[in-house]
Amino acid sequence: MTGTSAPTGARARARRAWVEDFLRYARAERRLSLNTVSAYRRDLDQFEAFVSAYEGTRDWCWADVHRVSIRSFMGDLELRGLKRSSIARKLGAVRAFFAFLQRTDRVEASPARLVRTPRRDRTLPSFLSEEDARELLDSAGEAARRDGSAVALRRWALLEVLYSCGLRLAEVHGLDVTAADLGAGQIRALGKGGKERIVPLGRRASEALGAYFGKRGESTSRAAFLSVRGTRLSRRQIQRDVTAQLARVADGDRLTTHSLRHSFATHLLDRGADLVSVKEMLGHASLSTTRIYTHTSVDRLKRVHSRAHPRGGE
Repeated sequence: MTGTSAPTGARARARRAWVEDFLRYARAERRLSLNTVSAYRRDLDQFEAFVSAYEGTRDWCWADVHRVSIRSFMGDLELRGLKRSSIARKLGAVRAFFAFLQRTDRVEASPARLVRTPRRDRTLPSFLSEEDARELLDSAGEAARRDGSAVALRRWALLEVLYSCGLRLAEVHGLDVTAADLGAGQIRALGKGGKERIVPLGRRASEALGAYFGKRGESTSRAAFLSVRGTRLSRRQIQRDVTAQLARVADGDRLTTHSLRHSFATHLLDRGADLVSVKEMLGHASLSTTRIYTHTSVDRLKRVHSRAHPRGGE
């Protein structure tokens, strides 16, 4: 181990200061979302607590951490029953932190650079069938027209936008009225890292948004979706509105707002959309992230083949 001697507690304060420097950099310069920065903070706090226990009574600094410490941390997480995807995310936070320390000349080299990312469990996202999606949206539209209230029209518009555009919950929550161009049939979404993208808005989604905008009344808020008090609709309320409707077609599955995003991608690929276009519409940074939906589609096709082909089940 390396590092100069320091009074007990001084290194602990220095460790915290370096973490705070990194988090400020992640937010201000890398323009990561508040959720991502908060996750970084939790993961680094957990890693620091583990290394402190690993080192025992010894006072340590970040320059003392080596690859064995990080691998031991990952092993401890696995023993605690964490999924590989969660372990990979925490390793990503540690890597990003040490890359920052190396870039700012606080450590000579990153000990996380040569630690291998655990192979992720292949879990296919939950999604609606096309028939269930059609039933969900058609019934929501009929109910909204019959009821005529701003709340019912908002519920319909939320479902249509989530399914038509494949937006994340945070993107719908942050959506402003000016982001929707109903005439052009498109919507401007602000994704992870503050990256903006234009996504096509289907005819039914445009109709639903237009009906809701016409009913919701005036507000000083720029938000597209408003609470009954005229303020931006909270994420929790969006989830409640959507999941209550999804429960009608869930058939035992626990569907969420993200299930509509998964349905959006899966149905596009099922109908022949190319992977690169779906990646752009979803706002994925990497094509490998989008490829999980090809697995979803292939698995579905295999089930269809097994049921329908004369020798499919043999």
